[in-house]
Amino acid sequence: MTRLCIFGAGAIGGEIAARLARSGDCAVSVVARGAHLEAIRTGGLRLIDGDDEFTVAVAASDDPARLGPQDYVIVATKAHDMAALVEPLQPLLKADTALVFAQNGIPWWYFHGHGGALENRRLESVDPGGVLWERLGPERALGTVVWFAAVLVAPGVIRHAYGERLPVAEPRGEKTERVQRLSHLLSRAGFKSPVKPDLRPEIWLKLWGNLSFNPVSVLTQGTLEQLAADPHARAVIAAMMAEAQTVAEALGIRFPVSIAERIAMAARVGAHRTSMLEDVLAGRPTELEALLGAVIELGKVTEHATSALKLVYDLARFRSRMAVGQTA
Repeated sequence: MTRLCIFGAGAIGGEIAARLARSGDCAVSVVARGAHLEAIRTGGLRLIDGDDEFTVAVAASDDPARLGPQDYVIVATKAHDMAALVEPLQPLLKADTALVFAQNGIPWWYFHGHGGALENRRLESVDPGGVLWERLGPERALGTVVWFAAVLVAPGVIRHAYGERLPVAEPRGEKTERVQRLSHLLSRAGFKSPVKPDLRPEIWLKLWGNLSFNPVSVLTQGTLEQLAADPHARAVIAAMMAEAQTVAEALGIRFPVSIAERIAMAARVGAHRTSMLEDVLAGRPTELEALLGAVIELGKVTEHATSALKLVYDLARFRSRMAVGQTA
């Protein structure tokens, strides 16, 4: 049976783990910690999705070595945690283990299989010093874009919020056995998980909203609905999205919707606080580098101006560092 580990079984990782475990198509384990880990060990992992509520038993540990080598590892931690996970991930890896990164922003492997002059270019903003590239290897990477939301409401208990899409892809776009098997497992678990010939446009479509709404929410504390409705906040968001679109298009990306349509997509989510705002309010580090710092870096690579992005980045970076007690 396929062995699959969720590294970081919080809200998103926990929902993936619970649905996969209920399907029974693979042996699921999770890496978790603290009270959440203890609750999973003693009472199982519980998922609430409207009237659909269930509890599953999964192998759980804060020591990956106890779980052993896996066929797939889905990394569902925040992107800024990645460098610290290189060593803990090692016991889960065998020669052909695939690493699936269920994270927001520009992934560290983005230019692996990209082709052209930027093939295998490394991004300092998301992989300082190339540690992930060297220690994990981009050849292990499978991509996904998380188009659903969930909330950890209590230790061991996750509530589904909205969405069900979880597309997957090889960086080069091939339909390999490993990516088709992953798509099958996720689809059987209840996700809409097609194999995409190129995931990068979808990465940018989600990022387009995250890179603008998330840092602006940190500065204003507004919900998605409030930010989209306010003409001044909306103007800032639109300016950021316009700059990001220019950068993305220089990399060959074409957006299937307009800026106004993408803002409307965010507005329809409603009175939802972004994960970045939640992190700041809780005094946690944010994903600012993966969501915004990487786009600014790509602006330099493609020689396109990112003045609006940089202005908001600088202010959000200050606010984020203050939240965790950093002053420099």
